[in-house]
Amino acid sequence: MPSNDVRTLLQTAVPTAVAGAVAAAISGGVAGGKGALGAVVATIVVVLFMGIGLMVLQRTAKSLPHLFQAMGLMLYTAQLLLLFIFVAVFKNTTMFNPKAFAITLVVTTLVWIGAQARAHMKAKILYVEPESDKGEKPKNTGTRS
Repeated sequence: MPSNDVRTLLQTAVPTAVAGAVAAAISGGVAGGKGALGAVVATIVVVLFMGIGLMVLQRTAKSLPHLFQAMGLMLYTAQLLLLFIFVAVFKNTTMFNPKAFAITLVVTTLVWIGAQARAHMKAKILYVEPESDKGEKPKNTGTRS
């Protein structure tokens, strides 16, 4: 994984994990141990889903740059649908508090999206590679990421 991709992943996963830890502490205080467990499970689900999605999107950007925008829209739609399915499946669980799980799922997803947008805005990635000293033509990468 190129360093820009790792940097983006870290800049999104760390704030999400911090938000999940805060949510777990609040849920633990409000709903007890089951609330904290629900918040931790939700945080893990978001980091896994969104992290895998980010890696898929980065790979698509490098290999098929012309499909980047369509793939991004499809990927985010699929991720949100999967998160809604997760909430629906665990709606009546007794293993953890479903309200803490659902609220943490939404909050950490929003934190991930915000952190990812910030990471991409701060990234200094060239659209095209400058000409080399050997006189080669620049390559158009077709993507920022």
